[in-house]
Amino acid sequence: MELRIFTEPQQGASYDDLLAVARCAEETGYAAFFRSDHYLKMGSVSGEPGPTDAWTTLAGLARDTRRIRLGTLMTAATFRLPGPLAITVAQVDQMSGGRVELGIGTGWFADEHTAYGIPFPSVGERFDRLEEQLAVITGLWATPPGKTFDFAGRYYPVTDSPALPKPVQQPRPPILLGGMGPKRTPRLAARYADEFNLPFVSVEDTAAQFERVRAACAEAGRDPAELRWSNALVLCCGRDDAEVARRAAAIGREPDELRANGLAGTPAEVVDKIGRYAAAGSQRIYLQVLDLADLDHLELVAAEVMPQV
Repeated sequence: MELRIFTEPQQGASYDDLLAVARCAEETGYAAFFRSDHYLKMGSVSGEPGPTDAWTTLAGLARDTRRIRLGTLMTAATFRLPGPLAITVAQVDQMSGGRVELGIGTGWFADEHTAYGIPFPSVGERFDRLEEQLAVITGLWATPPGKTFDFAGRYYPVTDSPALPKPVQQPRPPILLGGMGPKRTPRLAARYADEFNLPFVSVEDTAAQFERVRAACAEAGRDPAELRWSNALVLCCGRDDAEVARRAAAIGREPDELRANGLAGTPAEVVDKIGRYAAAGSQRIYLQVLDLADLDHLELVAAEVMPQV
């Protein structure tokens, strides 16, 4: 099982806060540092000093880290046009020496769209747009050097594009898709995804959705073994119950609720819960770290959980 760090900077974080977490994650052996792509805080937190842009952050981290992989869970397709996004991701991939991964979804948080003047169409149209974005992004990256790319899209028609720049990773940076949608999500994953991710769902729901995606792969003639399978879960690990309670209080949650719905408890409890997700088919866990000042939290899991999974 591979462990990755996943942050939610819209809840309140500067670039320097994120850099400290990314460097700690790199130094302690985590495989990747990921961040959400949101422009508005959620819940009762202040969100100060205000939102940071996901791809601006990752560009900085590409130069300020050396080994750790970098990516988004998930970039909202509503935030960006596919051509410029393909350019941005390719450039950050170059800046990092080939360490970037693109998680992308439809976008779902209506309030952040109205707060910053971003159009927010119906869910059906958002899926249509996401499908075209995936076709454009992958098509641009796959176009051979010296050739041009065209796409007769309804929302994003492309004509005579030089399809530059190219990412370092070939054939492309990994693309992550995810979510519990029962029909279009599995079909899109079967066609475009290198990894399928499920955020904050139970072991039982994980097994059921993974099976839907495998069925969609079979229908599309694709080997499901080509995909990586992953979950994202909130982390609240402590050496004893008192430390678990302290960390739960710091993020405004209850220990029992976190034990039920996340990865919470002592290292032994966390290892056991990870094992249940592994039995459901998960190969990677994104540890959602909400208290970004608590670097000892990352160090504890690296020392006492990582070697056992």
